[in-house]
Amino acid sequence: MAEELSGLSRSQLLCGCKDTTFLANTQIIVDRLLHFEPIQYIFGHTLWNNLDLKLTPATLIPRPETAELVARILEVSKSRDLEVSVLDVGTGSGCIAIALKKAHPEWQVSGIDISPEAIEVAKENARRNGVEVEFLQKDVFSDGIGTFDVVVSNPPYIRECEKADMRPNVLNFEPATALFVPDNDPLRFYRRIASLHGKYLFFEINEAFAAEMESLLREQGYTAITITNDIYGKPRIIEGRMAG
Repeated sequence: MAEELSGLSRSQLLCGCKDTTFLANTQIIVDRLLHFEPIQYIFGHTLWNNLDLKLTPATLIPRPETAELVARILEVSKSRDLEVSVLDVGTGSGCIAIALKKAHPEWQVSGIDISPEAIEVAKENARRNGVEVEFLQKDVFSDGIGTFDVVVSNPPYIRECEKADMRPNVLNFEPATALFVPDNDPLRFYRRIASLHGKYLFFEINEAFAAEMESLLREQGYTAITITNDIYGKPRIIEGRMAG
């Protein structure tokens, strides 16, 4: 809070900051935190993967695991020397698309989301991070999508039955449409996105469905399927390459 309110770095604050007037409104922030409101929404932005991203309750707060997904795509691109068109499905704040474009300005990167509010946030984030990404409001289940070399997504993957195990800062504040899927069809987004048949496919997944996801990609015609664990040792990223 002190860093955000003062505009000073932690080291500057520790090395003798004498002006403490910026602390006047801290109790308001503390009260909001005590009601489990995420600090990223209170401040209206977050620092993630070397990006400064605007956030609103219309967009998920980017997690470290999603930064790992980006890192994995970039790692694969080095070994395969890709010059590609990329589609980020369910882009939210635009974090994945913007991070990829920042790393590879020569790539053509697009992001789609069903939420018009999220698309506006993503466009603002592209501007504030100095990249050009095409963000469009689309429903992946009903709108025409087109073809892309790389399709990436961190879609909704938390089952409704898992709500009881979730913290109130997520459950009460982050957009439910970006989080939850029906208990009887938890892979519905993955199935549809995989059917777009990008040459390369990258997903962030629910660790409970790694085996099912591998089977799903094989059924859709993907080969060279790889599952990567996240920093917590859970299967979190799956990738595949379209046969032929």
